Amino acid sequence: MNPRFKVVDHPLVRHKLTAMRRRDTPTPEFRRLLREVALLLGYEVTRDLPTATARIETPLEPMEAPVLAGPEPCLISILRAGNGLVDGLLDLIPTAKVGHIGLYRDPKTLQAVEYYFKMPFDIAQRHTIVADPMLATANSAIAAIERLKELKPLSLRFVCLVAAPEGVRAFGEAHPDVPIYAAGLDRELNDHGYILPGLGDAGDRLYGTR
Repeated sequence: MNPRFKVVDHPLVRHKLTAMRRRDTPTPEFRRLLREVALLLGYEVTRDLPTATARIETPLEPMEAPVLAGPEPCLISILRAGNGLVDGLLDLIPTAKVGHIGLYRDPKTLQAVEYYFKMPFDIAQRHTIVADPMLATANSAIAAIERLKELKPLSLRFVCLVAAPEGVRAFGEAHPDVPIYAAGLDRELNDHGYILPGLGDAGDRLYGTR
């Protein structure tokens, strides 16, 4: 298993993920839960961001207080389901820049095919968090990280809801320097590359499509 893989083992994360797994959870509730879990995951993903100090005044006296060092992080959504995670992360870091990468999985080869790529111009000056709810085969995540490494951001982290052991292993082999944060690690992939027991297609459940 990838040594840089971390399950955020928190009671609220586990509870909300269970609610998302239920097949009868309606789209509005699924969307709300995804945003809330993303916020909780965000605390762990950003735990070691560098800080500096700034001179401020409280109502009582001046002080040196901690602030984020340098530009705020850049959040990258792997379209389309990554948008749900990014929305929650933006609640935590509202001044973050946002980039988008569009990838679809070829149904025959299961390989990622890129169709869209738009990033902030100053990504090389920012720590970067890449979001996609499902880490299944990891082909899309691996391809996204490869493209982003070309832009040389200060650091890269990957955040997802649910991962499969096969995806964690493949991602770690391709990008051993990039940590993964997940709400859960499931049993396996089925023959179609879907996570079991999983929660279905996160994009469909997020947007009410089929």
